[in-house]
Amino acid sequence: MKFGKEFRSQMVPEWQEAYMHYDYLKTLLKDIQRFKQRTRPTATPDGLNRNLTLYRAFSGLTHWQRHNPVNPSSASDIASQPILVNSVSNNGGHSYQTAFLMSADEGGEYELVYFRRLDDEFNKVDKFYKSKVQEVLKEAAILNKQMEAVIAFRVKVENPPASYFDRTVEMTRLALDENNEKNNMKKKVEKRKEPIQMKAARARPPPLEILDRVKINNTIETPRSTIKSVLRVPQQTELKFSRENLRMVEDQLKQVFVEFYQKLRLLKSYCFLNTLAFSKIMKKYDKIASRNASKSYMKMVDSSYLGSSDEVSKLMERVEATFIKHFSNSNRSKGMNILRPKAKKERHGTTFYMGFFAGCTAALIIALIFIVRTHDILHKEGRKQYMDNMLPLYSLFAYIVLHMLMYAANIYYWRRFRVNYSFIFGFKQGTELGYRQVLLVGFGISVLALLTVIGNLDMEIDPLSKDYDGLTEYLPLILVLLVALLFPFNIFYRSSRFFFLVCLFHCIAAPLYKVTLPDFFLADQFTSQVQALRSLEFYICYYGWGDVRHRTNYCSKSTVFNTFNFIVAVIPYMSRFLQCLRRLFEEKDPMHGYNGIKYFLTIIAVCMRTALSLDGGKGWEVLAWTFSVLAAIFGTYWDLVFDWGLLNRHSKNRWLRDKLLVPEKSVYFIAMILNVLLRFAWIQTVVKFDFNFMHRNTLIATTACLEIIRRGIWSFFRLENEHLNNVGKFRAFKSVQLPFSYDEDEDKDL
Repeated sequence: MKFGKEFRSQMVPEWQEAYMHYDYLKTLLKDIQRFKQRTRPTATPDGLNRNLTLYRAFSGLTHWQRHNPVNPSSASDIASQPILVNSVSNNGGHSYQTAFLMSADEGGEYELVYFRRLDDEFNKVDKFYKSKVQEVLKEAAILNKQMEAVIAFRVKVENPPASYFDRTVEMTRLALDENNEKNNMKKKVEKRKEPIQMKAARARPPPLEILDRVKINNTIETPRSTIKSVLRVPQQTELKFSRENLRMVEDQLKQVFVEFYQKLRLLKSYCFLNTLAFSKIMKKYDKIASRNASKSYMKMVDSSYLGSSDEVSKLMERVEATFIKHFSNSNRSKGMNILRPKAKKERHGTTFYMGFFAGCTAALIIALIFIVRTHDILHKEGRKQYMDNMLPLYSLFAYIVLHMLMYAANIYYWRRFRVNYSFIFGFKQGTELGYRQVLLVGFGISVLALLTVIGNLDMEIDPLSKDYDGLTEYLPLILVLLVALLFPFNIFYRSSRFFFLVCLFHCIAAPLYKVTLPDFFLADQFTSQVQALRSLEFYICYYGWGDVRHRTNYCSKSTVFNTFNFIVAVIPYMSRFLQCLRRLFEEKDPMHGYNGIKYFLTIIAVCMRTALSLDGGKGWEVLAWTFSVLAAIFGTYWDLVFDWGLLNRHSKNRWLRDKLLVPEKSVYFIAMILNVLLRFAWIQTVVKFDFNFMHRNTLIATTACLEIIRRGIWSFFRLENEHLNNVGKFRAFKSVQLPFSYDEDEDKDL
């Protein structure tokens, strides 16, 4: 792999703009190379040069020239250098400028431009790295205070004997201080001479007075705590020294250390990659321009903050030592496995079974088509009864599988275009599912669903099995229960299922939980699964009150069922509406209020269309048309402008964004057109198109599938826009709340 591709593949996605622009500098070198090729005289053939070396004097096997290091300050060396790098002070800081000493040479203006751009890139990288190092040093100072409070809390809870402190070492300090470093070096020398008794006498427990100035942050938000905050019930700030609270603060600070260590790792990688990139580009310059400038330039790089700073390495060592000692019981292997989780490897078994189930799905679909056509089931007596009762049951699995296929496709393209979806969703490192795992689960469900469909059709074909008292009539219910019962067990990606259930509960309990991106993203997904929720409602009605033996249901005649038809359809939109109100209340941003209006209009439109399907009056039709058109127009505009960040006429990409991840601009225009067309798929519910070749339930299922496809397209561009916003703010880490807050400061998050 060429260095340019490897360099791009190892970048922190949110810091792309802060890295050295390697490809741009390569284009400048190509300009120099093209000029050299135009003006350079015809070179001597390589064969002749190689042959001339055969006639040079033999230098021997045991003697070689010793190269003494060149003194950069010598006049002869300076005169031979094509560049001179200087440090220039500006605005309280300093930058580096390269003086190209050979600008009078033919084509020197190309090289002059190259070094100006090279200096711009280096100063950008050096400034960014220095600012990030200063940030982590401040965070290290905050972590020091947190560790002091945790250790004091631990002493207060566990109350260890005084002799214990004679055998322990004081807590590792994380924050770096140059004066303290020098003093520590002197103390280390003196400690070697001190007797053991002096060391034991100096060891002291941490001061417990620090607990008088701290309080535990309320990290676990519950509906009860939200209601208390709304009612302004005073929270209890007094510390309770219990083992439960100790475990809670230790777990939380442990997570803070893991996130902080990841920052340090990425910073170290950033420093190494950029230093290597400058070395590579200068070697290319030397080769193309036939100069010897890389040595001088890399000396400047090595002496700069980027090349000489070792704060990050020292911090990493101290974080490792502190974490291993205080959070992994001095077990280095265990501690490092937590701090440095191994990269998730793609297993061949996953790919094999995914392909196997995909093949089985294709084979079963073909078999299903042949069974239907061979036995002419679509024209047999009982077809309408079958479509009225069984299609709503089986369509549930179609909605789920289609949504999973769209999600798998999104994951594939997110990875291809380096959208950091695992960070945006807040997945724990190493637990996020790849597109192969999602496809495996989706195709597995489709195989089970298709087997149940074929089982039911076999009952229709065989005259001996026309008694509807058979087991096959209950196969859809058995499959639903089987999928539901898998959730609690530690099989098939349990951590992902648990993450899904937590987000689902937050959506249901809105607005009693703080709204995060995974929560409102999942609620948006459920707005496209209204028909799936109605299918679940039909399961309850059919198997609870229907005549399963004779494949008959009385759901449409039930007032309770029709009432829940309204409620079920409104639940996802109501959840998003309440989430918008919660964000409006907390963030005071009017945009969340406008977003809430969008969902409120959709709630009214869905209710009007549901009432129209049940009553069919002219008044309901007018109301359904009015609110549906308003909701569709408002929703389409919001999708394109706010969720996708498109339709910007002042952008350098006309009607798109300034920054695009997909190189083909036509993709965005096609997606916008599809969004508009699929947004208005609800028209069939109002106009009630009558297709002779298609049953009413089939038309409803098709419309629902089109909405799921629209949501899948929306998801890709919504997350792309979120990723670009993070890139614009260089936001590459999630905020983790600290366990303690001090009275003298307001630092809550790291």
